[in-house]
Amino acid sequence: MNLPPIATTDYHSGGEPFRIVPEPPVALRGDTVADRRVRAMADPSVQDLRRILCHEPRGHADMYGGFIVPPDDAGAALGVLFWHKDGFSTACGHGTIALGTWAVDGGLVHAPDTGTVDVIVDVPSGRVTARVVRNGGRTVGVEFVNVPSFVLARQVSVRTSRGEVSVDVSFGGAVYAQVPAAALGLAVAPEHVQDLIAVGREVKWALDGTEHAAHPTDPRLSGVYGTILFDHLGDGDDGRVHQRNVAIFADGQVDRSPCGSGTAARMATLAADGRLDEPGAVLVHSSIVGSMFMASILDRVTVEGRPAVVPAITGTAFRTGEHVFHVDPHDDLLPGFVLR
Repeated sequence: MNLPPIATTDYHSGGEPFRIVPEPPVALRGDTVADRRVRAMADPSVQDLRRILCHEPRGHADMYGGFIVPPDDAGAALGVLFWHKDGFSTACGHGTIALGTWAVDGGLVHAPDTGTVDVIVDVPSGRVTARVVRNGGRTVGVEFVNVPSFVLARQVSVRTSRGEVSVDVSFGGAVYAQVPAAALGLAVAPEHVQDLIAVGREVKWALDGTEHAAHPTDPRLSGVYGTILFDHLGDGDDGRVHQRNVAIFADGQVDRSPCGSGTAARMATLAADGRLDEPGAVLVHSSIVGSMFMASILDRVTVEGRPAVVPAITGTAFRTGEHVFHVDPHDDLLPGFVLR
């Protein structure tokens, strides 16, 4: 393997890493971002690049990032292929928040010193918006406007090692199974993380590939991406619903942030339950490490006859570093390894 130095800019959104690769050194072919993802999954050279940047010794089992690619057309500023230790995902809210911050702070998209600007991004699940908020020349927040999100299945019975539970399944750019942590004798807390990973994997693999996880229009978006385990923290009189969650995605990765696309899936489920019907209703979504996203419904639409919501999810992203990674073709541990 012979690659030139690979430059990246790293961010975190709510504690979850996002490694941006502005100029991937391998070809990412395809007519659209969604097509590029499918081809990337079948291309050994792209998979090796993903592993080099994600796996140890340059990354870790919970690393996350994205390759910048051309958008589908001139209506977007950029496209992105999201990746993790097991492959390429269809959506990523925390990554979109980081990308909006990166695009504005790096000058790719012009923004006022004070005010807002929309950074339009093509992702495999569709076209999304990172609405970047600026104050005094500094980016202070990003509102991630997602694709329409909707429920796929309700109260699906799943047997786990901790007993049988009822699971809801919703699409928020990716498909998520959702179950209250208390139904499994757990709470969303760092001291329970190993148990949360184990049962999250069980639920995912019980439902992945079933009719409950089938996208109604695009089979490329089918399949359970992750399991969201959540705690209810109470509803306010002002229409606020407060929950804490952890998304166990891919094959056992732990999202440190409240999970952007997972938050969208929870919005779809809560909307179907009638819990976000108050004017100005907000989901206050906390993560396992205490970070927070604020989510609201911008619009209510239908997708193939299904009620759907257009979520807007607000968070922040902060730069953590810039790297130039080197690949020695004589390195006998290429393209890397994962110990979990």
